Amino acid sequence: MGKYVIKVAANGKYHFNLLAGNGEPILSSQMYAARKGAIKGIRSVMKNAPEAEVVDLTAKEVVPAKNPKFEIYEGKDGKCYFRLIAANAKAIGRSEGYNSMAACKNGIKSVKKNAEAEIEKTKKEKK
Repeated sequence: MGKYVIKVAANGKYHFNLLAGNGEPILSSQMYAARKGAIKGIRSVMKNAPEAEVVDLTAKEVVPAKNPKFEIYEGKDGKCYFRLIAANAKAIGRSEGYNSMAACKNGIKSVKKNAEAEIEKTKKEKK
């Protein structure tokens, strides 16, 4: 099973990664001013990811879907990426770049599978 890891960036803002069971990041969040915001973002992934449809923006004919949804797109580097869009139409998190569409779709499946993961406790919380 995966886990959510919250980190503090050099600028003092918080962000989280959803890690797969093998420890690899499968979804990364935006920056939040406070840890509470990152927790709220994680709760949004938990709520939205499991039932979200997948929309391939690289397809010749894009079939629209209501939010929440995963959007697959091509980056400037030519790699496939996905982002999870919440019910409020805001991006919750993004993937790393994948070299193939199949790998990108497997990343989405992994996010759906691991969405209910535990949030790793900080050193203070473990005490």
